[in-house]
Amino acid sequence: MIEVKNLVKQYGDKLAVDHISFTVQDGEILGFLGPNGAGKSTTMNIITGYLSSTEGTVTIDGCEILDDPIGAKSKIGYLPEIPPLYMDMTVKRYLDFMYDLKKVTLPRQAHIKDVCDLVKITHVYNRVIKNLSKGYKQRVGLAQALLGNPPLLILDEPTVGLDPKQIIEIRNLIRSLGKKHTVILSSHVLSEVQATCDRVIVINNGQIVADDTEENLSKNLTGEHRLLARIEGREQYVMNLLRSIEGMNKVTKHGQKEEGVYEYVLEANPDTDIRRPLFHILAQNDCPLLGLQSAELSLEEIFLQLTDDRRPRRIARAQAAQEQQAQTNGGDE
Repeated sequence: MIEVKNLVKQYGDKLAVDHISFTVQDGEILGFLGPNGAGKSTTMNIITGYLSSTEGTVTIDGCEILDDPIGAKSKIGYLPEIPPLYMDMTVKRYLDFMYDLKKVTLPRQAHIKDVCDLVKITHVYNRVIKNLSKGYKQRVGLAQALLGNPPLLILDEPTVGLDPKQIIEIRNLIRSLGKKHTVILSSHVLSEVQATCDRVIVINNGQIVADDTEENLSKNLTGEHRLLARIEGREQYVMNLLRSIEGMNKVTKHGQKEEGVYEYVLEANPDTDIRRPLFHILAQNDCPLLGLQSAELSLEEIFLQLTDDRRPRRIARAQAAQEQQAQTNGGDE
């Protein structure tokens, strides 16, 4: 559906987007994340055709955005962070206007009704937009993006201003839209991305620093150095034992889980496997280890790691070392 190849955007000496490439498959819901100034909005604007790139190409369903802008844009439904609404129009008049502007060929009344039913704005159809709540203005903006049933939807902060119930409804709607549309969702609300997206791209300093499912990102970044342990014994005594293990970086209490049994998050130094020394020291001190598992990172922790300018280099080195070790082991077999 979408192919972004070697994309560059330069403003004078500032390289806002630095040779990024990725693809989005039909029916995929992609979360696009990045801190302020990372190049996320610039990339989104290039994909929608609002900005031109310095180098590289964006192809949408076979149409290159610069060679065939009309054909490419006809395949996009775009909801920017601030919806492009005409406040003095009624919802009906606005959607009629957008229908004409987009040159939609589907049956007018039936199609607009279907879109309004989908985003649940039928009961405000005849109201003036400026009199609607912020949440309903957002829904009207989503309705205009859906006009014409474009195969690609680009949604920038789609739940801004919505109450918790409406957020859940919009999330469910986005999931259902993924059955008929390809969706790119840009959001600063990480729980929203976690709840709706099949895959996550994280951009930082104009470059893609991660492109995978949330589960795989957590697994790759966590490795064997972050563990969740359930241990029987006096809490402070066990804490002192854990901190004494060579290679242990940090021990965090997670509270009592059953009588006399406490849970701890153990973070070892990179490339350090503490499982064996952990077992030995607990056995020697009569503190039974009742559970041990990998402690997966949350999406928030993943995001913070990947966008910390000091850490991606260390992560990349650790991943390269793991790949080299795997190749060495493979060669020995």
